[in-house]
Amino acid sequence: MSIARDLNTPDPEWNDIILPPTDLESNEPPMETYPHLLQMLLLLKCIDWWWRDRDDYFAAGNLTIYYSPEKRKSEDCRGPDFFVVLGTSPKPRKSWIVWEEGGKYPNMIVELLSKTTAAIDKGLKKQLYQDIFRTPEYFWFDPETLEFAGFSLISGQYQPIQPNTQGWFWSQQLQLFLGIHHDQLRFFTASGQLVPIPEETALIAEQEKQRADKLAAKLRELGIDPDSL
Repeated sequence: MSIARDLNTPDPEWNDIILPPTDLESNEPPMETYPHLLQMLLLLKCIDWWWRDRDDYFAAGNLTIYYSPEKRKSEDCRGPDFFVVLGTSPKPRKSWIVWEEGGKYPNMIVELLSKTTAAIDKGLKKQLYQDIFRTPEYFWFDPETLEFAGFSLISGQYQPIQPNTQGWFWSQQLQLFLGIHHDQLRFFTASGQLVPIPEETALIAEQEKQRADKLAAKLRELGIDPDSL
Protein backbone atom coordinates (compact mmCIF):
# COMPACT_ATOMS: atom_id res chain seq x y z
CA MET A 1 0.00 0.00 0.00
CA SER A 2 1.31 3.48 -0.86
CA ILE A 3 1.51 5.93 2.01
CA ALA A 4 1.03 9.63 1.34
CA ARG A 5 4.29 11.49 1.89
CA ASP A 6 4.83 14.80 3.64
CA LEU A 7 4.45 17.18 0.71
CA ASN A 8 6.84 19.70 2.24
CA THR A 9 9.61 17.12 2.11
CA PRO A 10 11.06 16.11 -1.29
CA ASP A 11 10.88 12.46 -2.23
CA PRO A 12 13.86 10.78 -0.50
CA GLU A 13 14.58 8.59 -3.52
CA TRP A 14 15.87 11.66 -5.41
CA ASN A 15 18.05 13.02 -2.59
CA ASP A 16 21.18 11.04 -3.41
CA ILE A 17 20.75 10.83 -7.17
CA ILE A 18 22.74 13.21 -9.34
CA LEU A 19 21.36 13.52 -12.85
CA PRO A 20 22.51 15.75 -15.69
CA PRO A 21 20.24 18.72 -16.45
CA THR A 22 17.69 18.12 -19.16
CA ASP A 23 15.70 20.27 -21.53
CA LEU A 24 12.61 18.15 -21.99
CA GLU A 25 9.70 19.91 -23.64
CA SER A 26 6.05 19.11 -23.11
CA ASN A 27 4.80 16.35 -25.38
CA GLU A 28 1.02 16.60 -25.02
CA PRO A 29 -1.62 16.41 -27.76
CA PRO A 30 -4.03 19.35 -28.16
CA MET A 31 -7.08 19.52 -25.92
CA GLU A 32 -9.97 17.36 -27.14
CA THR A 33 -12.43 20.15 -27.93
CA TYR A 34 -12.68 23.91 -27.74
CA PRO A 35 -14.76 23.72 -24.52
CA HIS A 36 -11.99 21.59 -23.00
CA LEU A 37 -9.42 24.23 -23.96
CA LEU A 38 -11.55 27.05 -22.55
CA GLN A 39 -12.05 25.13 -19.31
CA MET A 40 -8.33 24.53 -18.85
CA LEU A 41 -7.53 28.18 -19.51
CA LEU A 42 -10.28 29.28 -17.12
CA LEU A 43 -8.84 27.24 -14.24
CA LEU A 44 -5.38 28.64 -14.89
CA LYS A 45 -6.59 32.20 -15.13
CA CYS A 46 -8.64 31.89 -11.93
CA ILE A 47 -5.88 30.43 -9.76
CA ASP A 48 -3.21 32.77 -11.12
CA TRP A 49 -5.39 35.82 -10.49
CA TRP A 50 -6.50 34.65 -7.05
CA TRP A 51 -2.90 33.96 -6.04
CA ARG A 52 -1.37 36.87 -7.93
CA ASP A 53 0.50 38.01 -4.79
CA ARG A 54 2.00 34.58 -4.13
CA ASP A 55 5.30 33.25 -5.43
CA ASP A 56 5.26 29.77 -3.91
CA TYR A 57 3.31 27.70 -6.43
CA PHE A 58 3.31 26.52 -10.03
CA ALA A 59 0.10 25.94 -11.98
CA ALA A 60 -0.07 24.57 -15.51
CA GLY A 61 -2.35 22.91 -18.00
CA ASN A 62 -1.73 20.18 -20.54
CA LEU A 63 1.95 20.16 -19.59
CA THR A 64 3.96 16.94 -19.53
CA ILE A 65 5.15 15.62 -16.17
CA TYR A 66 8.34 13.58 -16.55
CA TYR A 67 8.74 11.34 -13.54
CA SER A 68 11.30 8.76 -14.69
CA PRO A 69 14.89 9.54 -15.76
CA GLU A 70 14.54 6.90 -18.48
CA LYS A 71 12.01 9.22 -20.13
CA ARG A 72 10.07 6.46 -21.90
CA LYS A 73 7.40 8.68 -23.37
CA SER A 74 4.52 6.22 -23.47
CA GLU A 75 4.97 5.07 -19.87
CA ASP A 76 6.93 7.60 -17.88
CA CYS A 77 5.43 10.96 -18.72
CA ARG A 78 1.90 12.21 -18.23
CA GLY A 79 0.30 15.55 -18.89
CA PRO A 80 -2.63 16.40 -16.60
CA ASP A 81 -5.13 18.86 -18.02
CA PHE A 82 -4.59 21.07 -14.96
CA PHE A 83 -2.33 20.74 -11.94
CA VAL A 84 -0.89 22.77 -9.09
CA VAL A 85 2.40 22.24 -7.26
CA LEU A 86 2.85 24.03 -3.94
CA GLY A 87 6.10 25.09 -2.32
CA THR A 88 7.93 25.88 -5.54
CA SER A 89 8.64 28.86 -7.77
CA PRO A 90 6.19 30.10 -10.43
CA LYS A 91 8.91 30.43 -13.08
CA PRO A 92 7.86 29.31 -16.59
CA ARG A 93 8.73 25.75 -17.49
CA LYS A 94 8.69 23.77 -20.74
CA SER A 95 7.61 20.72 -18.74
CA TRP A 96 7.58 19.50 -15.15
CA ILE A 97 10.63 17.27 -14.57
CA VAL A 98 10.27 15.63 -11.18
CA TRP A 99 13.94 14.85 -10.62
CA GLU A 100 14.86 18.47 -11.34
CA GLU A 101 12.18 19.77 -8.96
CA GLY A 102 13.39 18.10 -5.79
CA GLY A 103 11.12 15.11 -6.31
CA LYS A 104 7.98 17.23 -6.12
CA TYR A 105 4.74 16.00 -7.69
CA PRO A 106 1.47 17.92 -8.07
CA ASN A 107 -0.54 18.66 -4.94
CA MET A 108 -3.77 18.54 -6.91
CA ILE A 109 -4.76 17.46 -10.41
CA VAL A 110 -7.84 18.00 -12.57
CA GLU A 111 -8.53 15.90 -15.64
CA LEU A 112 -11.14 17.02 -18.16
CA LEU A 113 -13.05 13.97 -19.32
CA SER A 114 -14.04 13.27 -22.90
CA LYS A 115 -15.42 10.26 -24.73
CA THR A 116 -11.91 9.25 -25.79
CA THR A 117 -10.11 9.88 -22.48
CA ALA A 118 -12.64 9.09 -19.74
CA ALA A 119 -11.64 5.44 -19.32
CA ILE A 120 -7.96 6.33 -19.00
CA ASP A 121 -8.63 9.28 -16.69
CA LYS A 122 -10.76 7.13 -14.39
CA GLY A 123 -8.49 4.09 -14.55
CA LEU A 124 -4.83 4.30 -15.53
CA LYS A 125 -4.30 7.93 -14.60
CA LYS A 126 -6.18 7.68 -11.32
CA GLN A 127 -4.01 4.71 -10.37
CA LEU A 128 -0.86 6.54 -11.43
CA TYR A 129 -1.71 9.67 -9.47
CA GLN A 130 -2.55 7.54 -6.43
CA ASP A 131 0.35 5.08 -6.43
CA ILE A 132 3.24 6.90 -8.12
CA PHE A 133 2.54 10.63 -7.87
CA ARG A 134 0.75 10.22 -4.53
CA THR A 135 -1.07 13.43 -5.38
CA PRO A 136 -3.26 14.36 -2.38
CA GLU A 137 -6.28 15.43 -4.45
CA TYR A 138 -7.61 14.34 -7.82
CA PHE A 139 -10.67 15.73 -9.57
CA TRP A 140 -12.28 15.05 -12.91
CA PHE A 141 -14.84 17.08 -14.81
CA ASP A 142 -16.55 16.58 -18.17
CA PRO A 143 -17.23 19.94 -19.88
CA GLU A 144 -19.91 18.31 -22.03
CA THR A 145 -21.87 16.08 -19.63
CA LEU A 146 -20.85 18.02 -16.46
CA GLU A 147 -19.83 14.79 -14.71
CA PHE A 148 -17.81 15.86 -11.69
CA ALA A 149 -15.97 13.92 -8.97
CA GLY A 150 -13.24 14.52 -6.42
CA PHE A 151 -10.92 12.23 -4.48
CA SER A 152 -8.59 12.67 -1.51
CA LEU A 153 -5.60 10.45 -0.79
CA ILE A 154 -6.16 8.74 2.56
CA SER A 155 -3.73 6.06 3.76
CA GLY A 156 -2.45 5.70 0.22
CA GLN A 157 -5.86 5.20 -1.39
CA TYR A 158 -8.14 7.66 -3.15
CA GLN A 159 -11.39 8.11 -1.27
CA PRO A 160 -14.34 10.13 -2.65
CA ILE A 161 -14.61 13.68 -1.31
CA GLN A 162 -18.06 14.37 0.06
CA PRO A 163 -19.72 17.36 -1.64
CA ASN A 164 -21.37 20.19 0.26
CA THR A 165 -25.01 21.15 -0.21
CA GLN A 166 -24.17 23.00 -3.45
CA GLY A 167 -22.41 19.95 -4.85
CA TRP A 168 -18.98 21.52 -4.47
CA PHE A 169 -15.84 19.65 -3.38
CA TRP A 170 -13.44 21.19 -0.89
CA SER A 171 -9.75 21.22 -1.84
CA GLN A 172 -7.67 21.12 1.30
CA GLN A 173 -4.58 21.74 -0.79
CA LEU A 174 -5.87 24.95 -2.37
CA GLN A 175 -8.15 25.98 0.50
CA LEU A 176 -10.86 26.51 -2.10
CA PHE A 177 -14.02 24.75 -3.24
CA LEU A 178 -14.34 23.38 -6.76
CA GLY A 179 -17.85 23.53 -8.16
CA ILE A 180 -19.89 23.96 -11.32
CA HIS A 181 -20.99 27.49 -12.21
CA HIS A 182 -22.75 28.23 -15.50
CA ASP A 183 -21.68 24.81 -16.82
CA GLN A 184 -18.01 25.46 -16.08
CA LEU A 185 -15.73 24.22 -13.32
CA ARG A 186 -14.85 27.14 -11.04
CA PHE A 187 -13.19 27.86 -7.73
CA PHE A 188 -15.06 29.24 -4.72
CA THR A 189 -13.79 30.62 -1.44
CA ALA A 190 -14.50 28.97 1.90
CA SER A 191 -17.32 31.49 2.37
CA GLY A 192 -18.87 30.54 -0.98
CA GLN A 193 -17.75 33.48 -3.09
CA LEU A 194 -16.87 32.84 -6.73
CA VAL A 195 -13.16 33.24 -7.43
CA PRO A 196 -13.17 35.73 -10.31
CA ILE A 197 -11.00 36.13 -13.35
CA PRO A 198 -9.51 39.58 -14.07
CA GLU A 199 -12.28 40.47 -16.50
CA GLU A 200 -14.93 39.68 -13.89
CA THR A 201 -13.08 41.71 -11.28
CA ALA A 202 -12.95 44.69 -13.65
CA LEU A 203 -16.65 44.30 -14.45
CA ILE A 204 -17.58 44.24 -10.77
CA ALA A 205 -15.48 47.35 -10.15
CA GLU A 206 -17.15 49.14 -13.08
CA GLN A 207 -20.62 48.19 -11.86
CA GLU A 208 -19.82 49.46 -8.37
CA LYS A 209 -18.52 52.72 -9.84
CA GLN A 210 -21.69 53.16 -11.87
CA ARG A 211 -23.84 52.59 -8.77
CA ALA A 212 -21.76 55.10 -6.82
CA ASP A 213 -22.02 57.66 -9.63
CA LYS A 214 -25.81 57.24 -9.80
CA LEU A 215 -26.11 57.64 -6.04
CA ALA A 216 -23.94 60.76 -6.11
CA ALA A 217 -26.05 62.25 -8.92
CA LYS A 218 -29.25 61.53 -6.98
CA LEU A 219 -27.85 63.19 -3.86
CA ARG A 220 -26.91 66.28 -5.84
CA GLU A 221 -30.48 66.46 -7.20
CA LEU A 222 -31.61 66.59 -3.58
CA GLY A 223 -29.15 69.38 -2.85
CA ILE A 224 -26.76 67.17 -0.93
CA ASP A 225 -23.04 67.24 -1.61
CA PRO A 226 -21.98 63.55 -1.68
CA ASP A 227 -18.40 64.54 -0.81
CA SER A 228 -19.62 65.94 2.50
CA LEU A 229 -21.01 62.60 3.64
